[in-house]
Amino acid sequence: MKVLLGSDHAGFHLKEDLKKFIQSLGHEVEDYGIYTDEPFDYPDVAIRLAKDVAEGKGARGILICGTGVGMSIAANKVKGIRAALCHDVFSARASREHNNANILTMGERVIGKGLAREIVKVWLETEFQGERHARRLEKIERYERS
Repeated sequence: MKVLLGSDHAGFHLKEDLKKFIQSLGHEVEDYGIYTDEPFDYPDVAIRLAKDVAEGKGARGILICGTGVGMSIAANKVKGIRAALCHDVFSARASREHNNANILTMGERVIGKGLAREIVKVWLETEFQGERHARRLEKIERYERS
């Protein structure tokens, strides 16, 4: 699977760790930056990555900032994106099974590397369950189209 990965300065170190981890799971990673921990505006990375996920340039995306909140808000402004902020494994699994989340956001200042790796692994391995959940997503997509 091709995973698009990006961060701002507050998520840079976790992004770098997760890049290697995701590759070790056998996935291709495209790094959307940033490439230092110098201050950077998160919407610039979030919107560019989210557009590319929506256009199918990557199967899924992962965005990291200090809390994950800003990245989630920015990514969710892009049509076709379902970005989920997850700081626990249960939410990560549910975001895929129930919501077919195509972007995962996390906060480097909120969780450690070990937990972040567990969340990413579960999120990448979990499939959408469809059925009643698909009906609910269709309602969201219908509104998004209007």
